[in-house]
Amino acid sequence: MGLMDTNLAQLDFSKLYIQQMEKSTFKSKSSDAWDKRAKNMSLSVKNSIYTKEFVEKIDFDCATSFLDVGCGPGTIALNVASKVKDVYALDYSAFMLECVEDICKNSGISNVKTIHKSWYDNWDDIPNADIVVASRSMEVRDIKEAVLKLNSKAIKRVYLTTKVGGSFVDKEILNQLKREIYPRPDYIYLLNVLHDMGIYAKVDFIKSENNKFSSFSSAEFVEKVSWSLGELSIEEKDILKTYFETTYKFKDNTAFIVWAFISWEKVDV
Repeated sequence: MGLMDTNLAQLDFSKLYIQQMEKSTFKSKSSDAWDKRAKNMSLSVKNSIYTKEFVEKIDFDCATSFLDVGCGPGTIALNVASKVKDVYALDYSAFMLECVEDICKNSGISNVKTIHKSWYDNWDDIPNADIVVASRSMEVRDIKEAVLKLNSKAIKRVYLTTKVGGSFVDKEILNQLKREIYPRPDYIYLLNVLHDMGIYAKVDFIKSENNKFSSFSSAEFVEKVSWSLGELSIEEKDILKTYFETTYKFKDNTAFIVWAFISWEKVDV
């Protein structure tokens, strides 16, 4: 008798990922929604703990080109521009790309080209690059399809980060609300999808500053929670305002968000 499959083979992690994304409370945002946040996000392009660690983990050996998928205001793309000849910064938010172009112009960076596309557009005309990254931008409906696109554009290596744990809102904040919260798929879904595809990836972890809900007022705090959870009821807004005024604004919110840093050498799949 030959070698039999384990019960792991009975699990379709790609399908499980899709189901969990559809069920999740945390819905993907439209390009218009990201357009509105572009200006504020561009202020954080300078090196952070996260950016520094992400760039340090990349192997630039023999690499001359770099594709940043879901580049936002250029957090990673602009910080690697001095390391390679050509950088392609791709995002579906036109305003994010305007931020990238403005920073390049003001900083004298001339080797970054912006590309206005989404995960769901045709990528045939996107240049292949030695290194392809997707930093905190894996909010996709179908993770296997996204992996195939990243891998197809890579000449040498792929690097990405995805959230450890499926919630983008602190547990203490969620505990204030009387509703069921369905998380997004944890990074382990993606890791198992890669395994199923015959991609044996390396996994590391990056801690980043948790300033997602730092606010000057209760109204700003409520708006930031609503960005993650969607529409809030009047009762929920009142609960959050009270929580902010009595507790949250006095807390030492120094906890970190943990990201799984996943990488692999280009493979034929």
